[in-house]
Amino acid sequence: MRTYNISPLWRRSTIGFDRFLDLADGARHGEPPCNVERLSGDRYRISLALAGFSPDDIAITAEQNKLTVEGRKSDNGQRKFLYQGISSRPFKRQFALAADVRVEGARFDNGLLQVELVREIPTATKPRRLPIDTLTASDVQQIEREAA
Repeated sequence: MRTYNISPLWRRSTIGFDRFLDLADGARHGEPPCNVERLSGDRYRISLALAGFSPDDIAITAEQNKLTVEGRKSDNGQRKFLYQGISSRPFKRQFALAADVRVEGARFDNGLLQVELVREIPTATKPRRLPIDTLTASDVQQIEREAA
């Protein structure tokens, strides 16, 4: 199977996620597959395919600029497989996030883990409109009047 890197084509629309996408580009093939979606201007979703895992088998940790998803199947070894195509080995997947990205929540449904992200621009860096003051006649003081 041939793999093509198309990241240069869609990098322009990922402000603040460059490090995050670099990590996704270099992801190992043994880890659970994932999608990164832009839902709107400042909302994103990471989806991981975790077939065979339950919500109790998954741990999500959000630290400063990093999201970690870990999974460990709680299997007591009593199952006898003739063929095992669904991976149940432990995994750890980390995503580097931009400084202004906050993890909003996660949900697990039908083997798909979805982590919601929001980009929040700090108030100090947002552009703001400044009012323009004008001087009125009462604000103007005449310092000295010369006699002609």
